[in-house]
Amino acid sequence: MNMLNQELYGQYVARMRKIADVNYALAVLQWDEETYLPPAGATLRGQQMATLSEISHDLFVDKELGSLLLELNGRADLDSAQKKNVELTLEDYEKKKKYSSAFVRQLSEAASRAYHAWIDARKQNSFSVFEKPLEELVQLKRKEAQILGFTQHPYNALLNEFEKGATVSWLDGLFEDIRKPLKALLDKISGMNQVNDQFLHQNFNKDAQWKFGLEILRAIGFNFEAGRQDISEHPFTTSFNAKDVRVTTRIGENDFSSMTWSCIHEGGHALYEQGLPIEEYGLPSGEACSLGIHESQSRLWENSIGRSLSFLEFMLPILKKYFPQLESAQAETLFSAINKVQPSLIRTEADELTYHFHVMIRYELEKKLIEGSLPVKDIPAYWNQAYREYLGLQVPDDKQGCLQDIHWSHGSFGYFPTYSLGSFYASQFFAAIEKENPGLQNEIRMGNFAAVSLWLKTNVYRYGRLFTSAELCNKSTLEPLNLKYFLNYLEGKFNRVYVMN
Repeated sequence: MNMLNQELYGQYVARMRKIADVNYALAVLQWDEETYLPPAGATLRGQQMATLSEISHDLFVDKELGSLLLELNGRADLDSAQKKNVELTLEDYEKKKKYSSAFVRQLSEAASRAYHAWIDARKQNSFSVFEKPLEELVQLKRKEAQILGFTQHPYNALLNEFEKGATVSWLDGLFEDIRKPLKALLDKISGMNQVNDQFLHQNFNKDAQWKFGLEILRAIGFNFEAGRQDISEHPFTTSFNAKDVRVTTRIGENDFSSMTWSCIHEGGHALYEQGLPIEEYGLPSGEACSLGIHESQSRLWENSIGRSLSFLEFMLPILKKYFPQLESAQAETLFSAINKVQPSLIRTEADELTYHFHVMIRYELEKKLIEGSLPVKDIPAYWNQAYREYLGLQVPDDKQGCLQDIHWSHGSFGYFPTYSLGSFYASQFFAAIEKENPGLQNEIRMGNFAAVSLWLKTNVYRYGRLFTSAELCNKSTLEPLNLKYFLNYLEGKFNRVYVMN
């Protein structure tokens, strides 16, 4: 690269890092909002976050940045990664130019109001408390779809923000392909003797659970010199850079499994963020590929590894150290209990099979909200009917129903399908890891996750956002996304669980 291009690319990098600084300062405020913010600070916090959102937007759509990107994009002697960074940033620039600063601020303020209304609604167990702020957000998201532009369905514009290239027609086909085999497997299991998991619902000391969670996070490789864990209403992961990644969990004293696999799930997200190249800070090459790939990382650690018999054999001695009441527990018994299949109300606590019916319900609901065929006020009735049809469950109240997820209060419409996509990608990735490492299960049994970490660093982390999910899947597994890996994984696991039982 000649001196002029080197100087121009350096200017681009400096601008992108300045924007990243603002965005991550905003992320700190958002993290604090969900962990330590006192209730009285909510209104001004919303204003502060809106201001930073507006500043970030104005920096990104600055005409000088646009001119710089166009000039760099027209030059032929950038290396491949630099060229891709410029192409992706120019794509982002053209998209963000469609938004006015006023709309960005309006959306940020509405999301902050909706978040605090959601917290109050959950406390009061009443959707009506959340209805009006949510209605405001839905109207803004419909407007956003129009601003971004779309073909065929307005929901496509929002899907693309989380999973580039995802469309309603593609997801409809994917969910149709997976629905029937999942239903057949669920019906098969329903006719078998059910797993007894009562021993999971004893009293487990809150402080012991917290210490146990920290030890498990360390075991899978989470670097506490570059991150921390806290408590929140809804577990999440946020990153301010690869050297400062925060996870949260929640603890129920009558079920240690909820906290345990929440920690492993969020730990998977965090390992991805800690593994991104820090030298690419602020650039697409230093950002996660997509939400689907991000979810693949949490699902791979939580399910492919964390719910395997090999991992439980590794974890059981640690578990007994913190919870003496489990002294007589066997790894096989724990394996059956934590892999029990039973339709339930709460998505985050659902088994791996029925989980995807939870996602499908939300996906169908969001499509209707964004196209305008479902009024916000009718969400509880639609939700309750869908749970009867999909899972045969009666929803007793709003907190266990349509108020359980935080996503809508953030304005994150289009996010939910990535949870299922993440599971599908995770199974395919893990199959590739096992193929390259025939002794992997023995390594996991000994608490050695080096082979898994190396594969992920080599095939996922180091590429940042330079590839789409589909491209990354092809590159790392040598084939497109293939549902057979997920179905084979489920059938293998649950046949073992229910034969053992």
